[in-house]
Amino acid sequence: MHSTIHYQPLLVALSYVISVFGSYTALQLAMAIPQAKDGKAVFRAVAAAAVALGGGAIWSMHFIAMTAADMGVPVSYDATLTYLSLAMGIGASAVGLYLVGRTGGHIVMLIAGGTFTGLGVAFMHYTGMAAMIMPVRMGYDMTLFLLSIAIAVVAACVALWLAFNLRGNLQRVGSALVMGVAVCGMHYTGMYAVQMDHEVKSFVDAAGSLTLSASGLAYTVFAITAVLLTLLLGFNAKARRTLARQA
Repeated sequence: MHSTIHYQPLLVALSYVISVFGSYTALQLAMAIPQAKDGKAVFRAVAAAAVALGGGAIWSMHFIAMTAADMGVPVSYDATLTYLSLAMGIGASAVGLYLVGRTGGHIVMLIAGGTFTGLGVAFMHYTGMAAMIMPVRMGYDMTLFLLSIAIAVVAACVALWLAFNLRGNLQRVGSALVMGVAVCGMHYTGMYAVQMDHEVKSFVDAAGSLTLSASGLAYTVFAITAVLLTLLLGFNAKARRTLARQA
């Protein structure tokens, strides 16, 4: 039986907004990856784009959307698993961006990078779900579970192709809007797959768990991510102007 989960509309909207913002930022930053001339420059370019994509567009969207969900029971978050899910999102994005960005976008590397990144995003999502501390036993509908993974892989392949094949700013804006839909689609498919056994009554709040209110956590993550993405865009614009003057 599928769980009945209600959502706070404002937080759902914010989860989409931050995913679009992160996607746009990642598309802007990814342009520097194939242009990088040495190892340090490659590392900086990949790291910046991965933080924007994996941390901003994907992880922040997922976390805000999780806190938007009213599971019908009190929820807190295991800090270790939550931070691990963040690392997974950024790490998987970094691998995909590097594989595609440094190999000329070859189709084999696109599929390999998209598959690795998509699976990493799926692991990130379900690790984040495992971080939820609730007085229920949680399982998944396997058909929807597998569908969510497939969506993640396809979305990652599309995102990586867009990252290295778009030139116009308007194109990047439109693509970011589409990427936001894809990321949200994976998340909410995974959430719809949740099945909860409400007969489990015991509830132990783990030490080191994140215990702010759900909305408080969501607004905090949104604000921090928005500031970080703005700074990344600012630094990127400054670096491009410097390169243009030197050319």
